[in-house]
Amino acid sequence: MTRTPPDSLFPDYPTMPDDRFERHLAAHGLVAGLDEAGRGPLAGPVVAAAVILDLQALPDGLNDSKALSKKARERLFEEILATSTVSIASASAREIEATNIRAASLTAMSRALHSLPLMPSYALVDGRDIPPGFKCPARALIKGDARSLSIAAASIIAKVTRDRMMTRAAAIYPAYGFDSHMGYGSARHLAAIADHGPCPLHRMTFRPLRKD
Repeated sequence: MTRTPPDSLFPDYPTMPDDRFERHLAAHGLVAGLDEAGRGPLAGPVVAAAVILDLQALPDGLNDSKALSKKARERLFEEILATSTVSIASASAREIEATNIRAASLTAMSRALHSLPLMPSYALVDGRDIPPGFKCPARALIKGDARSLSIAAASIIAKVTRDRMMTRAAAIYPAYGFDSHMGYGSARHLAAIADHGPCPLHRMTFRPLRKD
């Protein structure tokens, strides 16, 4: 597993993500951005996305998914799908339990990259680590979703996809209110676990579910 130091080519942190990384690497060919959603929840999968943007048809308002409203994320989700090459993958709660959330997140990102219909020439990955087994060169960018438009787009795809998955899960396991907290440890969620016990979506290696 490769770990890269903080980026030295563009050490400054812009107020919004831009396409400097993508344009710098364009001479090498297609560039994919990768990000994940769902590292912190007590339940549900971790979801990753890989996005190859068309730099001539960028959706307006691309930003880190955490900086956007739900309405903006939903709009951009559809625009990214319409203008970009996108792949989505996940790692289940059981996979998270079998390894750990870091390893499962990297596995999901590797699956997303290798599920793209065409292999990019370079990948930009949010965080400190490059997932193992990548079939193209890659660079890890700390706070990449706030620095790279491709990673920001991937963060939106991953976040909206996971939220929709958890909303569907709420219909299967209505006692937990997954559509309101998306599996995070809210007071309502913790109370539901106390009343009903865990369901198959819960990550049993996460506190307070873990039995020491």
